[in-house]
Amino acid sequence: MNKLIVIFALISFFSKADKSQIIASKASVKQAGTGFLFTEGPAVDTDGRVFFTDQPNDKIFIWDEKKGISLFLENTGRANGLYFDQNGRLIACADLKNQLVAYADGEIEVVFENYKNKHLNGPNDLWIAPGGGIYFTDPYYHRKYWDEGHSEVQDARGVYYLSPDREIKRVIDDFVQPNGIIGTPDGKILYIADINDRKTWRYDILPDGSLANKTFFAAEGSDGMTIDNKGNVYLTYRKIRVYSPDGDLIEEIEIPESPSNVCFGGKKRNILFITARTSVYTLKMKVRGVQSIPAVAF
Repeated sequence: MNKLIVIFALISFFSKADKSQIIASKASVKQAGTGFLFTEGPAVDTDGRVFFTDQPNDKIFIWDEKKGISLFLENTGRANGLYFDQNGRLIACADLKNQLVAYADGEIEVVFENYKNKHLNGPNDLWIAPGGGIYFTDPYYHRKYWDEGHSEVQDARGVYYLSPDREIKRVIDDFVQPNGIIGTPDGKILYIADINDRKTWRYDILPDGSLANKTFFAAEGSDGMTIDNKGNVYLTYRKIRVYSPDGDLIEEIEIPESPSNVCFGGKKRNILFITARTSVYTLKMKVRGVQSIPAVAF
C-alpha cells in the first residue's frame, strides 16, 4: 500500500508539472549551494551567471550553471539587492553606510548616499530602468553592525528614483515597509511590494521617472521579485507565488527554505534562481527571464 501511495504521489507531481504554464515538464527544485547565512539579491549578467549576496558574511558569490558557485567579492559594504546597469557595472544596495554602490576592479564606488543631508534608512532592493534611472526601496531594518547611536532619520520608509543625471526624488512615501521591486522591460510599469502591509502595488512610470496610477496588484508582500517574458510577476513570501500581469495567481512553488529573492539565469535565461536563507536553489522553466538593460559580463 505504501508503495502505491508513493507511485500515485509521483504521478500526481509530474502531472501537475506537465500542466504548469511556466515550469518545465518534470522539473523539480534543486539545491545549487548551501552553507550561507542569508542569501539575497540575485542579478544576472549577459553570460547568464547569477551574482548573489550573503549579507551577514558580507560577500558576493557567482553561480554558473556549469561551473557552480564561486566567490566574487568580500567586504562588499553589506550588499543586499543587486542589479547590472547599462555600463555593465554591478550596482548594490549596501547598507553598511546606507549607500548605493558600484563594484569595479575590486573597488567600491559610491553611486548615491544621503537624502536631504541625512543618511538613508538602509537601501534594500533596486531595479534599473531602460534609460538608466535607478529605483530603489529604503525600508528600515536595524543592523547590529551599525555604529552605536545609529537611528532612523528619514521621515518616511520610501522608494526613490535616481535619474541618469543623478537627480534624486522620493516617489513613494506612504508604504509601511517597502521592499521588493521590479519593472517591465519596456520601462512602463513598476511593481513594488509593501512587505509589512502584505500588499504589492503596480504603478505607471512617467517620462520624468515619477509614478502614477497606484493600483492594487496582489494581497501579499514580497522580499525580492522578478518578471518573466510573459509579464508574470514572481513574489517571495514563504513560498514563490506567480501572478499574471492581470494579478491572477497562476502558480505556487514550494521551496525547502523560505525564499528571499529570485531572478532568471542560465544561458537561455530559463532557470529560476532562488535565494533562500542558508541555500540557493534552481528550477528549470518554460518561460524565460527578461532584462531591461544589457549587462556586460565581468
